[in-house]
Amino acid sequence: MREFVIMTDSCCDLTAEMAADLELEVLPLRLLMNEKDYRNYLDGREIGFKAFYDCMRSGSMGATSAASVGEFEDAMRPILATGKDILYVGFSSALSTTYQSSVIAAEQLREEFPDADIRVVNSKCASMGQGLLVWLCAQQKKAGKSLAEVCEYCEKNIPSLCHWFTVDDLFHLKRGGRVSAATALVGTMLSIKPVLHVDDEGRLINVGKARGRKASLLALVDNMEKTAVDPANQTVFISHGDCLADAQFVAAEVEKRFGTRDIRISYVGPVIGNHTGAGVVALFFLGSKR
Repeated sequence: MREFVIMTDSCCDLTAEMAADLELEVLPLRLLMNEKDYRNYLDGREIGFKAFYDCMRSGSMGATSAASVGEFEDAMRPILATGKDILYVGFSSALSTTYQSSVIAAEQLREEFPDADIRVVNSKCASMGQGLLVWLCAQQKKAGKSLAEVCEYCEKNIPSLCHWFTVDDLFHLKRGGRVSAATALVGTMLSIKPVLHVDDEGRLINVGKARGRKASLLALVDNMEKTAVDPANQTVFISHGDCLADAQFVAAEVEKRFGTRDIRISYVGPVIGNHTGAGVVALFFLGSKR
C-alpha cells in the first residue's frame, strides 16, 4: 500500500500543534488588510489571531483570496515527487473557489505523475467543521486505512458534520451583505443574536435568532441536543473569534449535558473571521443530519 499525505487548507482552523500531530500538509489562504498581504498560517506567523481581531474591532475590513492553482501545484508536487499519494480535503466550494483550484491542479499533476493517486474532496465544511472532518480522516489513516478507504470515509461523513454558529456583531454581518441595515439596527437595539449553520451544500445559512448573548450560545448546544449521535463519546470542536470565555462556556454546557470528555477549542482564523467578525462562536460535531 502506497503512503499518502492528507492535505487541507488554513480554513480548517486547527491549531498548528494539532496539524503537526496529524502530519497534515496545510495550504495557507490569504488576507489583505491595511494594505498588507498576509498568508493565514495556522501558527499565526504572519498575522496573529489577537492582532487580527484587534484590527477588526478598530474598524479595519480585510479582503480574502482563495488558493490558486499554482499554489496547489507548488504544494503537491514535492509530495508526489517522493512517491506519495495525496488526499486533499478542502474548504466548502460554496464559500470559496479554493476547491475548484485544487481540482484543476490535480488534473494537471496527474499528467506529470501518471502513477500517482491524487484525490480532492469538497468538504462542504468551514472552520473547525472542516478541521473536525480532517481530524477524523487522520484518525482513520493512523488506524492503517488506505487512501481509498479514508476518502470513502470522508465523503460518507460530510453530510453528518454539523456546524452551528452565532455572532455578536450584526453590523459586521450587514457590512458583509448577510443582513440588512434595518435588521442590524433593530437586532442590536433588542440584543437579538442570529443562529446560523452550514447546510448540506456547504452554504452559511441564518436559521434562527436568540435574545441575548447567553441565549445564543445555549442555542448552539440546544441544536446539538437535537441531532448529535452518541455525543458523550464524540470528539467535539469549538472555534471562536477572540472570545475564549464564551467558547469555554459552550464547552462546559456540552460537557454538562452530554458528558462529552474530548472537546477541542481553537480560534476562527483570519480568512473566515474576516467574514464573521470578532465574537463569533461555532460548535461542531457529528449528527444524524446537518
